[in-house]
Amino acid sequence: MKVLVNPPRNSWKKELARPAIKLKDIEKIVKPIMQKVKRQGDKALRKFALEYDHVEIDRLLVTREEIAEADQQVSDELKRAIQQARENILKFHEAQKTPDLEMEVMDGVTCMRRSVPIQKVGLYIPGGTAPLFSTVLMLGIPAKLAGCEEIVLCSPPNPAGKLHPAILYAAGLVGIDRIIKAGGAQAIAAFTYGTQSVPKVDKIFGPGNQYVTAAKQLAVKKGVAIDMPAGPSEVLVYADGSSVPAFVASDLLSQAEHGVDSQVVLVCDSEKLAKKILKEVDAQVETLPRQKIAQKALDNSVAIVIPNADKAIDLINEYAPEHLILSVSDEEEVCSRIVNAGSVFLGNFTPESAGDYASGTNHTLPTNGYARNHSGVSLDSFVKKITYQKITEKGLQNLGPTVEIMAENESLVAHKQAVSLRLDHINRNKQNGL
Repeated sequence: MKVLVNPPRNSWKKELARPAIKLKDIEKIVKPIMQKVKRQGDKALRKFALEYDHVEIDRLLVTREEIAEADQQVSDELKRAIQQARENILKFHEAQKTPDLEMEVMDGVTCMRRSVPIQKVGLYIPGGTAPLFSTVLMLGIPAKLAGCEEIVLCSPPNPAGKLHPAILYAAGLVGIDRIIKAGGAQAIAAFTYGTQSVPKVDKIFGPGNQYVTAAKQLAVKKGVAIDMPAGPSEVLVYADGSSVPAFVASDLLSQAEHGVDSQVVLVCDSEKLAKKILKEVDAQVETLPRQKIAQKALDNSVAIVIPNADKAIDLINEYAPEHLILSVSDEEEVCSRIVNAGSVFLGNFTPESAGDYASGTNHTLPTNGYARNHSGVSLDSFVKKITYQKITEKGLQNLGPTVEIMAENESLVAHKQAVSLRLDHINRNKQNGL
């Protein structure tokens, strides 16, 4: 990691630029994949499985026998851990339910709002170098709580043509039984257009690499909603003298090991502290099985020394990190001033990995600066809010003249007439004693 000391504001954007391939270059690769899936359906998915996953797939749909077999392959220790994570995630997301809203805004005019589940959702679960069975819980649990009618899961197969047993176990625990062996942009294409095995969905969820993210953004143009443009993972740790350098280093590495295109950022108040933390990073990275991946991510990363707390907070909000860890003495005060972050972790004993797995919050979060305008996945992500209104005769008499005046001044005469005709009807009935 390179170290910058009090860099000027006009250099922040350049110094904190995420490692990324140009979107146009990615789309040149992704568009033909999506078109082929649109034309050829399952046949294309099998071809891409052979090309990208190096495996021949006869049956794309995971069988009940495979799910049962996976259950036997997962250790009791891991099962207990997954069950504990499920319990915490379930509790926190269940608490996010909101009651229907009904309000009489004026005499005779009642407005209502209720949550309605999105009917068909597609969940993308990365496999690749790190099969994210935890993401099955993060997406499947709120989808089930919301009451989504159809939930479909896609994940890339391993060289044996199987999905990781923990992914299948977690899916079974959550109650998802339509599981497809397909990954990458081709899986997103299947959700977008539908194939013989994969139904077309209304909304796509799940993190992925830059190709998956590009495919999700192209899906939006085809009328399919997405949770967010969630690309390569990232973390920013803000540390001061109250932090524990070994803890901070471990948090930086926990994100660096995700992938070579991940980014980690350290912001601290002194060069002395930065050197201590980076020394710990160098020592810990040597012990990691995914050392080469983590080291490449560190090459894309930066440590920034900013003694002034106000300036440091400004930098954090400008960067808008996916994960933000506050290892500072006045964590609550700093947290109150954070306006751009996917998820925030407070204090020395709150590692980001707790949120990734089992604390209860959702780990599907906006990356690449999208935390400025996107939220992480929650129960709300799986529902639509529909509003309703009911107006009585008296209510229309109270409200109608306001609508007539506004419609007339916008030169929308038919809008005015829709009210005027009803008011005339009410007045005639009154005159006739009806």
